[in-house]
Amino acid sequence: MSVFKARRIINQIRGCSYEETLMILELMPYRASYPILKLVYSAAANANHNMGLNKADLFISKAEVNGGTIVKKLRPRAQGRSYPVKKPTCHITIVLKDKSKSFLNESKI
Repeated sequence: MSVFKARRIINQIRGCSYEETLMILELMPYRASYPILKLVYSAAANANHNMGLNKADLFISKAEVNGGTIVKKLRPRAQGRSYPVKKPTCHITIVLKDKSKSFLNESKI
């Protein structure tokens, strides 16, 4: 997905708690919110399984979207011509922290 489409969603959830983030992402009307929802689920599952943190105490401390490579394809057109199709990609990074163990509450809106 495009960097701009992903950033529009990431800016809404930055600094929110885990449950609030899930509610926001499920109710957003954008198609790009579903992959970000899956990413937040995965990050919370990793925090729970690998570090033993409680999902209810997690909040999003850092969320960023960086541009990735652009996939270039050729689309066949009339009379033997071809037009380029450029599909942008992005790298999404989400960092979850525990509220009870965090001394600095970084809530950026």
